[in-house]
Amino acid sequence: MKPINTNIISSAIRQNAYMLYGKPDDYDALADLVEGVDVVLLGEATHGTSEFYHERVAITKRLITQYGFNAIAIEGDWPDAYRVNQYVKGQLNGITAKQSLDGFKRFPTWMWRNREVLGFVEWLHYYNHQLSSEKQVGFYGLDLYSMHASMDAVIKYLSKVDPEAAMRARKRYACFDHFGINPQNYAYATRFGQAGTCEHDAIQQLHELRSKAGAYQQRDGRLAADEYFFAEQNAKLVKNVEQYYRLMFERDVSSWNLRDRHMMDCNGLIKRDTFLEIIIN
Repeated sequence: MKPINTNIISSAIRQNAYMLYGKPDDYDALADLVEGVDVVLLGEATHGTSEFYHERVAITKRLITQYGFNAIAIEGDWPDAYRVNQYVKGQLNGITAKQSLDGFKRFPTWMWRNREVLGFVEWLHYYNHQLSSEKQVGFYGLDLYSMHASMDAVIKYLSKVDPEAAMRARKRYACFDHFGINPQNYAYATRFGQAGTCEHDAIQQLHELRSKAGAYQQRDGRLAADEYFFAEQNAKLVKNVEQYYRLMFERDVSSWNLRDRHMMDCNGLIKRDTFLEIIIN
């Protein structure tokens, strides 16, 4: 293997890096980068580093307040992040910002349940309080590991709007009960022929939910549309994560590609549903 020329790397960093001094104008260079774009991706070299989180919060606040971005999409699970979304939009009464983050229970919990994210959620809650519901900033999760939480969310939603449909959903999702709470048990059993798949049940549930979208969304205006949007994405997540775990034991990269496609599809749904400019963390 040809050795890496560290001088070239150091030179490239010196030419392109911006020095941060902890001043308000640190990120003035963003103006040229975000002009005319509707999606900004903010990465990090490591998960859980306080300094990276601090700077990402600073950039995110500026993108919201100065450049009009009105959605944050994170590498977190949909139902967990949606609880935060409801809190920052004033839709959950009687809980604190810290409690809104309690849904993040899957390892690594510290990825989103930390001081920097907590401070940002508190700030966003008060920022949104000054805006009309149509202009409030949302908080969403792009990942697909919440199989059981998403099934529970679909059933809970249908129990509220269509109890008979909730019974059918509960029966379909019961297919997964045989494998316990660890989805990898499902992956192993279906991959090596020890059990049939739940693919048909997951797809059928998503199709039924979508077939009644019009009726479900006409109940209470915007709130009903938001609740349906949340439920539909959970049903779609169940369909995708079922396929993801079936592909887990393949030798190629199919499962990772499916996860990436799910994230991009989720991002597209957020934009389609609410016409947002999105910050992806």
